[in-house]
Amino acid sequence: MNIQRFQASTSREALAKARLTFGDKTLILSNRQTDTGVEVLAAAEGSFSELDVAPSVTPKSTKNVQRRATSTPTPTSQTQVEEDADQLAMSTLSFQDYVRERMIKRRHEGLNVSTSGSGSARTNDTPSHTMPGHFTDPADGASTLQTTSTSDKNTSAPHNQNRASVGIADELNGLKALIEDRFNTLTWLGQSSQNPTQSAMMFKLIQAGFSPNLARALLEKMPQDTSAVAAMPWATDVLERNIRTDSQTMPIQEEGGIYALVGATGVGKTSTTAKLANLCARQHGPASVGLITMDSYRMGAHEQLRNYGRMLGVVAHLAHDRTALQDLLGLLANKKMVLIDTVGISPRDPRKKDMLDVLDLPRVNRLLVLNAVSHGDTLDDAITAFRSRGVQQAILSKTDEAIKLGPALDAVIRHQLNLRGVTTGQRVPDDFEHASASKLIKLAMRTPSKSAFDPQASDMGFFFSQTRVQPAGILHV
Repeated sequence: MNIQRFQASTSREALAKARLTFGDKTLILSNRQTDTGVEVLAAAEGSFSELDVAPSVTPKSTKNVQRRATSTPTPTSQTQVEEDADQLAMSTLSFQDYVRERMIKRRHEGLNVSTSGSGSARTNDTPSHTMPGHFTDPADGASTLQTTSTSDKNTSAPHNQNRASVGIADELNGLKALIEDRFNTLTWLGQSSQNPTQSAMMFKLIQAGFSPNLARALLEKMPQDTSAVAAMPWATDVLERNIRTDSQTMPIQEEGGIYALVGATGVGKTSTTAKLANLCARQHGPASVGLITMDSYRMGAHEQLRNYGRMLGVVAHLAHDRTALQDLLGLLANKKMVLIDTVGISPRDPRKKDMLDVLDLPRVNRLLVLNAVSHGDTLDDAITAFRSRGVQQAILSKTDEAIKLGPALDAVIRHQLNLRGVTTGQRVPDDFEHASASKLIKLAMRTPSKSAFDPQASDMGFFFSQTRVQPAGILHV
C-alpha cells in the first residue's frame, strides 16, 4: 500500500503534487493546516484493491477513524503511515462512507454557525445515518434536518410558551380571588365578633333560609350603630323594598292580557290557571276569559282544565302546535284575559326549547310559576331555564306547604322577579292572593320550629369561608 504526504503553501499546490505522483485516480485521505502551509495525505485508488474483501468497520472502529483523522498527527515516516493504514484495515467502500459522514457533519456545523448568528434554533450535530451503505444525498439530508428542526421549534415553542403563560395567569387569578375572599371573610368575621347585633342578625337570616350571599350583602350595608332592637326592623324593611310586586299597579286579573303559565312539573300551573280564570270571570263575566291548554303529554291534563272551564262556563281549547295556537289566539282576540296552560317540563328537558319557541309570539307574556317548597338551587335552575326577555313575571305557588319562605324570596330578590300573585292552597279561586312584600317577609322571618338543618353558631365561619358563586344582586337600602 502506497500512502504519501504532500506539503505545500496552498491546497491547490498540494493537490497538484499528489496528482503528479498518483495520477487522476488520486484518493485524498486527509488534509490539515500546518505552520508552513497545507499537508495532504493521499494514495492511489488502486492501492486499496487488496482490502476490498476486508469486513466493514464497526461504529466503534469508525469513531476511532474519526478521532485519528481529525486529530493533528505528528509528521512521521512513510513506513509508520503504512503501518497505521494496515492497522485500520479500511475498505474503499467503508472509507467512502466515512468521508460522506464527515461531509454531512461539517455541513451541519456550517449551518449551525450561520443560523445561530440570526437567532435560529441549532440542529443536531450527529449525522442522520451511522451505518455504511444507507446514506441519502448530503445536501438533501442537511436541508431536511435543518428545515424540520427549525420549523418544529419555531412553531411549537411559542405555542407552548403561550399555553404556559395562560395557565400561570389563570392560577394567579384564582389565587388572587381566593386570597381576596379569605381576607373578606376574616374581615367580616372580625367585625361580627365585635358586633354581636350583626352576628345575631346573620344567624337569623341563615336560619330563615336566606342564602349566605344575600345575608352578607345585606348586613354589610347595616349601619354600625344599629341597636339590637332596631336590627330586625331595619333588615325586614330592606328586604321588603327589594321584593318587586305589582302592589303599585292593577292586579293581574284586572289588568288582563295573554299569559302563558310555564314552569317545572308539579308546580301548580293548571290550578293557578283555573284560579286566575275564576277571578277574571267574577269581575268581568265568563265571556271575558279564554282558556288554552298545550298539555297533551299528561293523561287527562286537557280534561282537568276543561272541567275547570265547565264550572265557569268557559270552553277550554287544545293547541297542538304553533299554528293552532296562533289560530286560537286570533279566535279569542276579544277576550279580556287569555290563559295558556303549558306542559310541565324539567329545566334540563330538551323539549323545553321547542315549547318556549312556540310561545314566542307577539303579546304573549310568560308567567313563571315557582314552587315555594323547592330548594334554592332548584329555584335558581328553573328561573334561569325559563327566563324571558324583559322583566320576568312570576307567581309563587304552594306557600302554605313551605316551612321556610327564605329560599324562594331570596331567589325572587336576586333575580329581580316581578311577583304577580301568591297561591296559598288548592281551593279555586279562594287560595290566590295579591303579592304583598311585607306579608311575605313577615312569614319568612317568623321563628320556625327547631330543625336538624338549622345552622349552629359554630357553623357561621363555614358559611362565610366559601367562595361566592353568584352575585347577591342589587340591594336598595
